[in-house]
Amino acid sequence: MTPDAPRAPAPRIVYAGTPEFAVPALQRLLDTGAEVAGVYTQPDRPAGRGRALTASPVKQLAQSAGLPVLQPATLRGDEARRVLADLEPDLMVVAAYGLILPQAVLDIPRLGCWNIHASLLPRWRGAAPIQRAIEAGDPRTGVCIMQMEAGLDTGPVYHRLETVIETNDTGGSVHDRLAVLGADALLECLGRLARGQLEAPEAQDEGLAVYAPKLSKAEAELDFSLSAVALERRVRAFDPWPVAWCRLGGRRLRVWRAAVDPRGHEGHPGQILAATANGIEIATGQGRLRLLELQPEGKRRMPVADYLNAHSLE
Repeated sequence: MTPDAPRAPAPRIVYAGTPEFAVPALQRLLDTGAEVAGVYTQPDRPAGRGRALTASPVKQLAQSAGLPVLQPATLRGDEARRVLADLEPDLMVVAAYGLILPQAVLDIPRLGCWNIHASLLPRWRGAAPIQRAIEAGDPRTGVCIMQMEAGLDTGPVYHRLETVIETNDTGGSVHDRLAVLGADALLECLGRLARGQLEAPEAQDEGLAVYAPKLSKAEAELDFSLSAVALERRVRAFDPWPVAWCRLGGRRLRVWRAAVDPRGHEGHPGQILAATANGIEIATGQGRLRLLELQPEGKRRMPVADYLNAHSLE
């Protein structure tokens, strides 16, 4: 393509997303003047202590921008396909939408459907790629722009951007960083498309595929038979949800920050070895886990020193 060649017409986009992760990419589309024909998001859900129906973050942004909002409970069925087809999309961009797109829906846009996925595929396909990468001790993670197909995150990849997982990163901090990187990656792919430089996507290596199962509250309880390294990673991975927790002195405590002490011990897993203003040391299957920031039920988060001033661990 020569430098003077005309740019391809900008695609007419339908956007599908629900949580905060999907907001930066939609905002970037709006900021750059992309034609967004409509926005799909999950139906309003009860939230807060009053359990009032609450619009998703993506819906709130779409409404503020005056975009048509669609909230079907499912995309299966003739009516769902007709509504999408009537929007006449060239491209559907999906980011943490939360509904399965059947093949009949994937086939509607002229350019198919692109997914902004929060991992370096094929590692960590599935629902919780950010948290599983931290939990596993991965040194890096990133985002991919993937051409969607019927399989779960199995489609070929157009573009990827990476970031280092720092030793103090949490599920929340990596989430926020990848949300912005996802917007960057999407705009890069749209720019290549406009310039006629978007190359065919690269197929994933199935031999390297790893699944990232959905998080559950049940797994947030700290199992002190594991190593201190594994437990500290879980504390960071499960921040801000479902939040790691344990029982000390008969009380259930959320654990927001912890550190690894590699020193050995003669205690049994879960035994309190020391409790000072510098942390509560717990025996683990390997090493000691030092608890640094706790939250009693119904109370605020607090440093360990504040907690010990008010509670005994006898």
